[in-house]
Amino acid sequence: MSKIQALGFGYIPEETKHHFFVVIPRSQNQKIAVYERFDWDDSEVQQSDIDYKSLKVRIDKHKWDLVKDPLQQEFNNTLRENNILVGRFKIGEIPVDRLLGKEMVLLLWAIEDSDPKLIPVALKNWLGLSREERWWLFTMTNAVTGQADDKRGWRKAIRYALTENPIDDEKHKQLNIFDLFK
Repeated sequence: MSKIQALGFGYIPEETKHHFFVVIPRSQNQKIAVYERFDWDDSEVQQSDIDYKSLKVRIDKHKWDLVKDPLQQEFNNTLRENNILVGRFKIGEIPVDRLLGKEMVLLLWAIEDSDPKLIPVALKNWLGLSREERWWLFTMTNAVTGQADDKRGWRKAIRYALTENPIDDEKHKQLNIFDLFK
């Protein structure tokens, strides 16, 4: 069975126009921008209807570089499970499936204003959430503070929940029944 063709990370324009759009500039000084879009023009090499109102988050290259590979791995695992060709984050414009985009933006919101040293904790906590939990948290946050510069309320709560709430591996270790008989 052949893999399903998709653009970027799982985006199939024939199925839906709703997607997220990551713009990765060549310059190290420019920020990565993520837009939520509801239109796709197959005739254009570069999508033109990108505007500030659809901008969800901007993040500096250093923080992006810290999460890019784990994001890519998590997304590609999901795509493989669904028999869809995998993607890669590279310089330029990358469309992302709407559900994967929600998960990505949630993580980026958590780290956008955090100390880079907290990013491993954010990744661990983000990976500890189910996909459905990530979608729900994105939806709740987006409903109130979904614009790029609106960093209050739910947006702050997401940052604290994912970056300043480290999972203690020892406390959360599953009980092995055989350990009781040692």
